Amino acid sequence: MTKRGTLTAGLVALVSLVAFEYMAVAIAMPTVARELNGLDLYGLAFSGAMAASVVGTVLGGRWADLRGPGAPLWTGVAGFAGGLLVAGLAPSMEVLIAGRLLQGFGGALASVALYVVVARAYPEKLHPKIFSLFATAWVVPSMVGPPLVGVIVETLGWRWVFLLVPILTAISALVLLRGLSGNPVSGGQGEPAPGLMRKVTWAAVTAVGAGLMQYGSDGRLPLLLAGLLVLALALPRLLPSGTLRAAKGLPAVVGLRGLTAGAFFAAEVIIPLMLIEERGLSTLTAGLALMGGSLTWSFASWLQGREVFSRMTNLRLGSAMIALGILLMGTVAFTAVPIAVAYPSWIVTGFGMGLVYPTLSVLTLELSAPGEQGVNSSGLQLGEAVFSVVSVAVTAALFAALGYWAVFAATLVMAAAGLAIAPRATAGPQGTRPSPNLVGASSTL
Repeated sequence: MTKRGTLTAGLVALVSLVAFEYMAVAIAMPTVARELNGLDLYGLAFSGAMAASVVGTVLGGRWADLRGPGAPLWTGVAGFAGGLLVAGLAPSMEVLIAGRLLQGFGGALASVALYVVVARAYPEKLHPKIFSLFATAWVVPSMVGPPLVGVIVETLGWRWVFLLVPILTAISALVLLRGLSGNPVSGGQGEPAPGLMRKVTWAAVTAVGAGLMQYGSDGRLPLLLAGLLVLALALPRLLPSGTLRAAKGLPAVVGLRGLTAGAFFAAEVIIPLMLIEERGLSTLTAGLALMGGSLTWSFASWLQGREVFSRMTNLRLGSAMIALGILLMGTVAFTAVPIAVAYPSWIVTGFGMGLVYPTLSVLTLELSAPGEQGVNSSGLQLGEAVFSVVSVAVTAALFAALGYWAVFAATLVMAAAGLAIAPRATAGPQGTRPSPNLVGASSTL
């Protein structure tokens, strides 16, 4: 295998492990909480990891710009694996949550650093292919992971859901280390950032706001509104200037990623419940509807990696398909609509996500000057995470008050907004970098 092939294998393996653990923990956690007598801390096991990841995302981006991606990458890998070991060996729910905090922080550091590695180790013409592989590395665990995790929990026990991954992480890290040797990715390219600690503080405030929204999504409206107010204050200080108004260039890229991810994941959360409780499907047949979307997501990512369509076609066509798929799936909430409509609906939506999602990753690097790739990549990932939390929390409240149709109506509005701003997610000819004022995040650090 060539040096670049080894590097690619290491990168994709690491992304796959982060994705697998994200999904596996969600499946195993009910068993974990029962055995550790920690059901009252169940939500904190997720919200704590999310909060730590928000801080890690902000810190990792600027760290990678200033010192190169090596330090945050290996610190993140160590934190991710170490957190899993702590969680897997935890004698109590409190210790497990401490492991989850370390895991979330480390995983976020590594994820941002990987974007900077791609920017420095690969020529721009290869970025679509690499991000296509990253997208597939996130989607595949959602297909093969649930049955695998079920087998591990039932045969080896829940602890091995945590303990097996550090072993695989160590192997992936060795492959990645070999691939990185001799690659010009070390060294900083950005200017010192005297406001970095202020950014980290605002990241912590953002995490608190997102957590309040999570806890308020079950009907506690004051918490939901408080979280929304905190995010409205903190989030603009962390995202590229103009993101919330979809200014042309990088702000629109970050905004579009947040809207599409928020619409997709908020709808996906409610679909199994609707198909099982309202339409009488089994868990297996309901899961097949989501699996179809995962398959087309992977296929569309493959097309994006080979640049079958232009970047703008990917964004416009993909955004339109996301909106259409959500609209069609929303009709399944009405019993007069045949249940069979659910399957092509999510196939269409998944295909749209496969076109949009990796294209936005590519554009983020293209619209970033040297020394700004880390902070802009962290803005992209932070925007996606927070928009998704807000979308899931708000739609959960709408569901409790109005029912399924309200969830699909809200997610359709988000998808339509994404379609409207898609033309703004570039700044000139393909591959052209914007003027410095369009890269707003770094200018305010």
